[in-house]
This record gives sequence, structure tokens and C-alpha cells, in this order.
Amino acid sequence: MKILAVLFPGFTAIDLVGPVNAWGLMPGVEFQTAWKVVGPVQTDVGLQVAASHSFADCWQAPDVLFVPGGGRGAIEALQDDELLDAIAAIGVRAGWLTSVCTGALLLGAAGLLKGYRSACYWYARHHLEKFAAIPDEARYVIDRNRVSGGGMTAGIDFALHMIGVWNGAENGRLTELLMEYAPQPPSAFGVPTWPRLRLSRRLIRYSSVKCPVPWWSRQRGAAAFEAEHSQN
Repeated sequence: MKILAVLFPGFTAIDLVGPVNAWGLMPGVEFQTAWKVVGPVQTDVGLQVAASHSFADCWQAPDVLFVPGGGRGAIEALQDDELLDAIAAIGVRAGWLTSVCTGALLLGAAGLLKGYRSACYWYARHHLEKFAAIPDEARYVIDRNRVSGGGMTAGIDFALHMIGVWNGAENGRLTELLMEYAPQPPSAFGVPTWPRLRLSRRLIRYSSVKCPVPWWSRQRGAAAFEAEHSQN
């Protein structure tokens, strides 16, 4: 199985590392990471991940296309025509189109989620509608050959589920055991209920995530998005 992960400056490391660590335990899996040029790409926390290929020489029809998310990095990526064009071109030939967190917005901006249900990070989920996608609050969502995880850690859940789809349920369970995947969050505060969402401003200050406004200057993907901008 050939899995191609698209990178961009400021993507969230765990969005990539979580699923890749799980999928890498399947036999016969090959990975490529792609960006405009070969070399290191800095994540949102300063770690660097190497792009093994450029968009020009990476797999053009992988079994799986994977797009991670990010905060400011993902928002800036939404303005990057070259990145979105690469996602669109590869996505139409990929067997599965997958994302974690705000990576779903990039799939949407590339025109690949029209009429599909999709998970996304809670803070940005409703913006999927701008690309004619259907926001879904589930931790991970499978709609035909589109598979999406919600925020950050949901990528591990969705990756383990897909091992069961691709390689059999028993192997999915064995991978959970190999990873000792048995989360026990210390505060059980990770589900965004309304009282917790009232803390969102404090959360943004804490995480130093400052989202540019407006988020959406591209007119690509959804007729509703185009109509909204034509009235402004």
C-alpha cells in the first residue's frame, strides 16, 4: 500500500505522526511525504519533518492521500494555489482521501469534499460548509472513500479503524495492543461541549494560535462559498 502524506509549513506534527505510526505497523506499507521541494518542513511546534519528494516527483496515484491539519499553518495553506492544485490533482487519482483536523479544510478547498460528510477540528468544523461538505461531529467519519479524523488525537483512532478496513479487524485490534493504545486523559476535558467552548478565547491565548481574519479569501470549491463572497 502506497501512502502519500502532503506537508506544508506549520502543520501539526501529531496529525501526521499518529496515523503514520499506526499504519507503519502494517506489512507492505510504503510512505512518501511531499511538499513543493524536497527537504525539511517545519511543524507548528518547531519540529522538522523531511519531505521525501516534491509534488512533481511524488506518487501521482497513491492508494492513500493523507492531509494533516494545523492552526495558522493550515489557514495560510488555504491561500496556497500550488499546494491546493497538487492536492486536487493527486486526490482525483488516489484510492482513499484522508485527513486529520483542519486538513479536511484543505481537501474541501481543493474541491474534493463536495457532498461528502467530514470530521474536522471543532473550532473550524462549520467552515466545511463553505466547500459544500457536510460537517460531522463524530470523532472520525467514513463517507465512501473519504475518511477524516477530528482534532489531533482523533487521527490515531481513525488510523486504527482503517487498519481494520484495509488489513482485517483482527489486525486492527493487534495494532492497538502493539501501540498500547488505551487513552486515559487526566481531566476528561477534551470533548468540546458548550460550557467548554466558552473558554475558547482563553484556549487560543494559551496556545498562541491567532487565526487571520478573514480566513477565506479563496473562491474555490463550493457554490455557497462563492455566493457568499460575491455579496461582500
